[in-house]
Amino acid sequence: QVQLLESGGGLVQYGGSLRLSCTASETTFSTYTMGWFRQAPGREREFVAGISWNENHTRYADSVKGRFTISRDNAAKTMYLQMTNLNVDDTAAYYCAAGNAIMAHSNSRYYTYWGQGTQVTVSS
Repeated sequence: QVQLLESGGGLVQYGGSLRLSCTASETTFSTYTMGWFRQAPGREREFVAGISWNENHTRYADSVKGRFTISRDNAAKTMYLQMTNLNVDDTAAYYCAAGNAIMAHSNSRYYTYWGQGTQVTVSS
């Protein structure tokens, strides 16, 4: 029963930056692979970024590579998504996810636990 809580979303101007956080209640946080997904109205949920439990492997969607950086602080049981150079296509609800896989994966089937989401809106 992993509880995940996202924060850091909000309204940002085109080209701006935001940092999302995801804090887990589980003491075994360090053993989970973690990921960020996003979903805009009328669109399917898509993978954004993932990070393995040992921080040795990260994966990014092509659409965010070079702009977003995923990281985690296992001692704080927190995962971060640093987003820069935001554009209107980044507008979506962003969800934190956790799974038992060793490596980061882009497919949502590898993730078992999900947060409630935090809204990111990029204005033009």
